Amino acid sequence: MLCEPTGSRQDALDLQIRPEWKELIVTAVSFPGTSTVLGYPRIGPRRELKRALESYWEGAASADDLRAAGAGLREQTWRRLAGLGLAALPSNTFSYYDQVLDTAVALGAVPARYRAGTPEQTYFAMARGTAGLAPLRMTKWFDTNYHYIVPEIGPDTEFGPADPGKALAEVREARALGYETRPVLVGPITFLLLAQGTAPLDRLDDVLGGYAALLAALADEGVDWVQLDEPALVADRTPAELAAVRAAYDRLGALPRRPALLVASYFGDLGEALPALAESPIEGIAVDLVRGEVPRHPALAGKVVVAGVVSGREVWRTDRDRALASLHAIQAGQVVVGTAGSLLHVPYDVEAETGLEPALRDRLAFAEQKVAEVVELAELFASGVRPQRAAVPSRPRESAPVAEREGRSPYPVRAAAQAGRLSLPVLPVTTIGSFPQTGELRAARAQVAAGTLTEADYEALVRGEIEHAIGVQERLGLDVLVHGEPERNDMVQYFAEHLDGFAVTRHGWVQSYGSRCTRPPILHGDVSRPGPITVRWATYAQSLTAKPVKGMLTGPVTITAWSFRRDDLPLREVMYQVADAIRAEVADLEAAGIGIVQVDEPALRELLPLRRADQDAYLAGAVGAYRRATSGAGDSTQIHTHLCYSDADQIAAAIDGLDADVTSVESARSDGRILAESAVGAFTRGLGPGVYDIHSPRVPSVTEVEKLLGAALAVLPAGRVWVNPDCGLKTRTYPQVEAALANLVTAAASARQAL
Repeated sequence: MLCEPTGSRQDALDLQIRPEWKELIVTAVSFPGTSTVLGYPRIGPRRELKRALESYWEGAASADDLRAAGAGLREQTWRRLAGLGLAALPSNTFSYYDQVLDTAVALGAVPARYRAGTPEQTYFAMARGTAGLAPLRMTKWFDTNYHYIVPEIGPDTEFGPADPGKALAEVREARALGYETRPVLVGPITFLLLAQGTAPLDRLDDVLGGYAALLAALADEGVDWVQLDEPALVADRTPAELAAVRAAYDRLGALPRRPALLVASYFGDLGEALPALAESPIEGIAVDLVRGEVPRHPALAGKVVVAGVVSGREVWRTDRDRALASLHAIQAGQVVVGTAGSLLHVPYDVEAETGLEPALRDRLAFAEQKVAEVVELAELFASGVRPQRAAVPSRPRESAPVAEREGRSPYPVRAAAQAGRLSLPVLPVTTIGSFPQTGELRAARAQVAAGTLTEADYEALVRGEIEHAIGVQERLGLDVLVHGEPERNDMVQYFAEHLDGFAVTRHGWVQSYGSRCTRPPILHGDVSRPGPITVRWATYAQSLTAKPVKGMLTGPVTITAWSFRRDDLPLREVMYQVADAIRAEVADLEAAGIGIVQVDEPALRELLPLRRADQDAYLAGAVGAYRRATSGAGDSTQIHTHLCYSDADQIAAAIDGLDADVTSVESARSDGRILAESAVGAFTRGLGPGVYDIHSPRVPSVTEVEKLLGAALAVLPAGRVWVNPDCGLKTRTYPQVEAALANLVTAAASARQAL
């Protein structure tokens, strides 16, 4: 039944409605229940999907085995959500790799070069490539550490017939278990805005035809509601894009055969996009009330509003009073309590973390606890419970800028000092940092945690891995070496384990892409460094070779971004605390004789606010944090940084502002896209546009590397170009790595000879 406003609330609503709005208000279609979530983790509480995927990719399991693993995880999710009391369950949020890729397949937006073999072979070729075929580009999903596969949509894209098979199959699976579900798709505007190609919104009519077919098939299946995710609407949008929003949802809303439509926005406030949705014939809107404001529009009186009062991205317990205040402030036909976004970005269950300090654990809520919060808030709201105190902002306001540290000498001065110390050839070849993590190494780390392997035996294994990595690089002819990071489980977690103010989880896995998962640390207190973290292993590696070995550090922005950070301090202050710890580590590496220190910031673009009005302040703080961490280094110490899969071309000025001596960026997977940017040609220091896509198992040929290297040399002087992969090599095997690096060395030698 429709939840009608009553009493003074209805009177207040009537007073706000101008006569011209009356025709927009229709009776809301009832939503099935008072509580829901927009999505849920899908990798499995113990990374079951990761193991199933990798077994399938290795040829040890069949496609049927993979499908069975997926079905088991979906059943587990639906049963658990229903068991927690959630009223409305989503479906089609499960993916074998990525929901944007799933949507491309459902719409028939599969480039012709991938249309061969079985459906599974086509799907994973787009995601991971094959021996002879590069995968589609991959980049970050808005301001998260989740990566999505970028669709290719251009004027010549040929769409195949829409395929509702996956969404229908999940609806039927859930029904067989006794559950009615709400299928979820990426919405048409977000899908096109995230695509790669010339003016992809020009293909809106074609894409809407595909959505119409999908919606008709779901309606014929008896589906009552479908969720279309449109997070792109919380960013700044042009008048033409807002017109496209209106056109899209006017057309979809007018379809004669369709379920009711819930358009879900998240990661911020709808702003100027709210009227376009509110005035359309859709039945429901989901809004983010953690990062956004309570929506105000008279036409909401005729719609369902899913109020996202429980964060889908943070791990802190929900402020009940703030949530209730937001719920009571909404004026809509029906208010449903929900999450502010998918719970894909948080771990499964805090109760599994028995090793956390009880006082900290009591402050945390992972996915399971967040569902319970949604259900509890729905019950309180339905009972008319009001907040007991005034609501406070969910995030503290940024305070005055933290004092900067002194800067380094101008780059020409540093470059001369570094050239005299390092004596590197033109087009030096290096890697980003990590080398393959062998099964033996991962097993040994687990044995140390279980107490079945001594620390001394583990360290002996680490020394052996470093010796092997140095030997491989020496044999292949690389110019600047790395120790391979065998002692590190993760580039952020490793530092969190050695810094005060952090806690780490045992089972807090979060999907990053495909089968790749991370365990974000919990940054809950003031950060400090008790002692050196990386010096011992860096100096050991340097003792094995006469070539320079880089000291490898993770930067303050990335450590902050890839942690669940405290919510009681402004972001800039948190980043600066981490920066001071990294600064001390840089100083210790330098004192130990390490001549090159790499401070990676792959998350620099990731935290960029979605609204332009907020971006300059963030970038100033992020650049300031990096320079605070690195500005103490002497002129002859070469500072490197690295950014990957983060649309670095969008923040070229900020990257320049980091003032690193050498910057390496992702370029191979995007076919050198960044090199077309004018800011790259004006870059005045060393730059290494990646020439090897490490997120695919394929080995690039010498010709492919030469092509990418040639593109770099076309816009940059050879004396400032470095040759390197897109990212670290941790996820690859040694045979893949050795073959690829050999081709990099050969291509660099050929280019040097040509010069």
